[in-house]
Amino acid sequence: MKMLNIKKKTTWLRAGILGSGLLLASTAQAFTVISFGGASGDAMQKAYYEPFDDQTQVDLVPGDYNGGLSRIRAMVETGNVSWDLVEVESPELIRGCFEGMFEIIDWERLGLKNQLIDSAVEECGVGTFVWSTVMAYNADRLDKAPQTWADFWNVEDFPGKRGLRKGAKYTLEFALMADGVPADEVYDVLRTPTGVDRAFAMLDKLKDHIQWWEAGAQPPQWLVAGDVVMSSSYNGRIAAAQEEGQNLQIAWKGSIYDLDYWAIVSGSEQVDTAYDFIKFASQADNQAVYSAEIPYGPVNPEAISQLSDKQAARMPTADANLEGALAMDTGFWVDYGEELEQRFNAWASRL
Repeated sequence: MKMLNIKKKTTWLRAGILGSGLLLASTAQAFTVISFGGASGDAMQKAYYEPFDDQTQVDLVPGDYNGGLSRIRAMVETGNVSWDLVEVESPELIRGCFEGMFEIIDWERLGLKNQLIDSAVEECGVGTFVWSTVMAYNADRLDKAPQTWADFWNVEDFPGKRGLRKGAKYTLEFALMADGVPADEVYDVLRTPTGVDRAFAMLDKLKDHIQWWEAGAQPPQWLVAGDVVMSSSYNGRIAAAQEEGQNLQIAWKGSIYDLDYWAIVSGSEQVDTAYDFIKFASQADNQAVYSAEIPYGPVNPEAISQLSDKQAARMPTADANLEGALAMDTGFWVDYGEELEQRFNAWASRL
């Protein structure tokens, strides 16, 4: 299995107190952990929440959201912080760190830097798993299997509605790959005005056939119901549907992979507990339990040996699944994300 090394745009130089082993937090106040929920949240419940609560007697209260920074920003600006630890995607992590929404991670205190893959180490975040946004399809509803994003755009040979995430991120990359741009050239093209126009022109061609999703649970639900015949989707959501006996399949070529991170909300009164939890959730044994429940790649390499060959082969980080895949360019979306999302929203409002 190939480990990832996504280029970091920030530094993590800060001295701190050396931590040795898992500290047991002692507080009566509830500790709130916010994730993206769904099948991943269920896996976190088994791998992290319940065993952490059993070992520490911390009152851990899980919750979920659909991402974004608006609610976190409002909490920090008003000083009314009710979330302690949040799962965030990499562009939001970097942007939120720059704006002061997240605590700077004291990596000496955490004591994990040498245990995790390089891309899990960020100034304000600790990577927790590697995931992919993939093309998924219902094999019971198509006569032949689509292989590429060009197939996704081909409504003549593959008739039916398609699902795409309602936003610029991922969608613009897929549009360019559908137009023949190789995965390793996508961000170079998208950095040019001509490339952006090209991506939106591709969306214009498909707009009448798109059903837009906003929550990760929607693509597998729509695929099973027949509302769409193929959709972009988080790979773990499709795996969960497969476990339930649904004949949903993944085309890995042209997938986009990245990490999700734990970030401590600035102003949290549970910083000590957050460090304890992050350390606990980063241990190989616990990461293996999580990845066995949902095929997102562990960031602690020692967890790999605890997975079966079948389980390892379903990870985004498996060599076969990385072939033709695209690493999320976090710096690109930090630099251009706000502008592109505004243009996407204006475009979508005219549909």
